[in-house]
Amino acid sequence: MATATQADEGMWMPSQLPSIGKPLLAAGYKGNPADLADLTKAPLSAVVKVGGATGAFVSNDGLVLTNHHVAFGIIQYNSNAQRDLIQDGFVSHQRGKELPANPDSRLRVTTGFDKVTERILGAAHGKTGRAYFDAIDVASKALVAECEREPGMRCSVVNMFYGRDFYLVTQLELRDVRLVYAPPRAIGNYGDEVDNFVWPRHAGDFTVLRAYVGPDGKPADFAKENVPYHPPAYLKIAREGVREGDFVMLAGYPGITYRHRTAAEFADQVEWRLPTTVQVMQQLQQVIEEAGRDDRQAAIRYASQLQSLKNGIKRFSGELEGLKRSDAVATRRKDEDAMLAWLGGQSSAAVLRPPIDQVSQLIAAGNATRERDLLLGLLQTQTQLMRSALILQRFAYERGKPDPQRESGYQRRDEDLAAGMLRQVQRRYDPAVEKQLLATLLTRYQQLPDAQRLPEFDDAFGRTPAELTARLDRVYASTRLGEEAQRLSWLTAEPAAVEHADDALLALVARLQPALLRIDDERKAREGDLLRLRPAYMETLITYREKQGRAVYPDANSTLRVSYGKVSPLKARDAVSYDPVTTTAGIVEKNTGVVPFDAPRPLLDAIARSDYGDYADAKSGAMPVDFLSNLDTTGGNSGSPVLNARGELVGLNFDSNWEAVSASWMFDPRYKRAIHVDLRYMRWLMDKVYPAPELLKELGVPASEHR
Repeated sequence: MATATQADEGMWMPSQLPSIGKPLLAAGYKGNPADLADLTKAPLSAVVKVGGATGAFVSNDGLVLTNHHVAFGIIQYNSNAQRDLIQDGFVSHQRGKELPANPDSRLRVTTGFDKVTERILGAAHGKTGRAYFDAIDVASKALVAECEREPGMRCSVVNMFYGRDFYLVTQLELRDVRLVYAPPRAIGNYGDEVDNFVWPRHAGDFTVLRAYVGPDGKPADFAKENVPYHPPAYLKIAREGVREGDFVMLAGYPGITYRHRTAAEFADQVEWRLPTTVQVMQQLQQVIEEAGRDDRQAAIRYASQLQSLKNGIKRFSGELEGLKRSDAVATRRKDEDAMLAWLGGQSSAAVLRPPIDQVSQLIAAGNATRERDLLLGLLQTQTQLMRSALILQRFAYERGKPDPQRESGYQRRDEDLAAGMLRQVQRRYDPAVEKQLLATLLTRYQQLPDAQRLPEFDDAFGRTPAELTARLDRVYASTRLGEEAQRLSWLTAEPAAVEHADDALLALVARLQPALLRIDDERKAREGDLLRLRPAYMETLITYREKQGRAVYPDANSTLRVSYGKVSPLKARDAVSYDPVTTTAGIVEKNTGVVPFDAPRPLLDAIARSDYGDYADAKSGAMPVDFLSNLDTTGGNSGSPVLNARGELVGLNFDSNWEAVSASWMFDPRYKRAIHVDLRYMRWLMDKVYPAPELLKELGVPASEHR
């Protein structure tokens, strides 16, 4: 453990919090730091994983508070041209009117986080490459299978410090999720991409969901007879807000950070990966936007995907700009050189330096096919029917093996989730749009050098754009995968029947699968060696950091983490400084009546009345909207609850500032800020603008007290 920490830096595992109790208390926390290590106690027992982001239970009857943009897929799934919940918002005044989420929506509550390093690495000792990867994979699956004998649990094995330590994560999985309250787009996403990653912000980026279980209290699929889930704990919403300098703490599921990566990986990120990814994603964005201009139904079907692309483009662009501004490549190279020079004087150098050098060689080798791998990855995530066909063929291939030997993601435990994804395809699919998305990606593929090409792909799609277009037209004109019943029937069909199916798209993917399996084998061999070798780099880095008195915490990997800090202003650059709280006055100042600054008339009327009651700041009389802190966050922390010193809910994390988007790679305390919805604004909206008195009462802050 580091000898010193900064209150604004660190995504701490709950188990680490007691050891940093002194700085946590010195920063202003009023609770017992030891309690934060107990996942069965509040507040951490109330924090829930919502898809790839975060939320929190806020009532005894399973209400979950998360971001509007986190729940956007649920809102989109329930929208169509006749009932556009994206544009108009949604308020349910009765539980029977709450809307079911898309079938693959899941809420997961972490109940266990146990170190299992010895059990995982024991079987891998002495192995290399693919054998090392497989040994860890087999041991991990055995632990997961043992863990999931308890009904309703979803388990996983994660590694910390890049293969040095392994943990078994146990989560309760709730499968019946319903939409309860969502503000209109022009509140939940006020400012859209113009304001994304920008401060000051004026977005009411929140949505309320509810988790349901079967009548027996156990997780169940959606059914009318299901009842609200009663969580072990829920967060209390604070009656008072925050001001500059107040202590705040955040718990959530940050996605991935790369702060402990090598200097070579920093260089690759800045010099190739970020600019290339942005360029390709911009091409996909253009396809969807052009299709939606004249087709409202297509626009609604691809609204969630478009929002995700736009967010990714802006984030990656900001990350690139930030890393260049901080000269991250040179800074990381200098730091790594100093670390390796220090290592040269240590007795452990003879053991640690050779594997560190091998890591560098493996990273360089992997970069040889980086553009091909980027395109194939997007092909599998940015399509609906193609993605379905790929999933169905891979399931058929894996079903020929004993379940423990099947690829993770394609075991029996994964079939329900796959079925949920397959059920919603038609609400997010248009054949003309998908063909154009594929054409965009595969045209780039056709331009790759021969060393990155795959014979199976060349044979399937041809070598010219004209051949590609003709083959896509032929395949999509005759596939039946656009029909839900067909997709679901193939999921459970005999493997040989799927492999030799007469469906055009399934047959096409069957021809591609040998290439994809070959790439998978190569990846696993490389990852196996990296898992074996990177711990030497991490051991050196951790020891070196401790000698410097610097914080040591694992890079984020979608597991539960805690950050703490203060409500903080920002000095962005010379002569440009920002206050940490925005108000409704800024909504009016920005409003143009045109998207994305088209505040709804009910909101503008309520602001004009200044009927803020007890929601307004007691000192200034202004109605707060969003606030800024120096909490350490990244992607995945969207929807994370922000707590005050007493553990009460004061905000909801939803973004980072432009100056700090690069914090996933390099943390700079001068610029790193997190942006949160002030819950006083949420409560005011639910009271005075789009009333939901039943919900406010359930949340413990009834509207009647403020009228």
